[in-house]
Amino acid sequence: MIQEHDAAAIYRRSFAIIRAEADLSRFAGPMEAVALRVIHACGMPEIAPDLVFSPGAAEAGRAALAKGATILADSSMVAHGIVPTHLPLANKVICTLHDPRTAPRAARLRRTRSASAVDLWDEWLAGSMVAIGNAPTALFRLLERIAEGAPRPALVLGFAVGFVGAAEAKQALVESDLPHIALRGRRGGSGMAAAAVNALGGGNE
Repeated sequence: MIQEHDAAAIYRRSFAIIRAEADLSRFAGPMEAVALRVIHACGMPEIAPDLVFSPGAAEAGRAALAKGATILADSSMVAHGIVPTHLPLANKVICTLHDPRTAPRAARLRRTRSASAVDLWDEWLAGSMVAIGNAPTALFRLLERIAEGAPRPALVLGFAVGFVGAAEAKQALVESDLPHIALRGRRGGSGMAAAAVNALGGGNE
């Protein structure tokens, strides 16, 4: 077997395979870039029909990053998956899951740490990009906070994963009036969320 060692060639071949195996006809512009890179991150062309988005969502996300928007991540894995060189203005990436205030708040309110971490986002939320790649409870809490009057982000990426609450949390996002890109159902993950951010930043991963 001949092994390819050229990174650029690997990317070209990978994206050609994705285009051949996935129906990308409803994606255009930056949303097509997101679809390609999310599929590339998980190796599953079959997720394309479940990748949903509000009108102009990808364009809004790209514009927000170009203006220096902060990126709020629900997990360290999402935050670490975002490639700094793919961001247009060295955008700040923040994850408050391990903030010293989070665990005590979670214990006091009997919530998950992921949900309690969202309560610390208010100072950055306005015009931000929110990347949820792990916890359904974080996405549910974000929607609650917005309903309570918290500042609105420019875009919410809904890639929560799991068997309990993930599909429901993402459906609630889709039914909200927030600009969003989401993967319906149980599938998702930090790699997909980070790949979406990288694509919107204009990167190749």
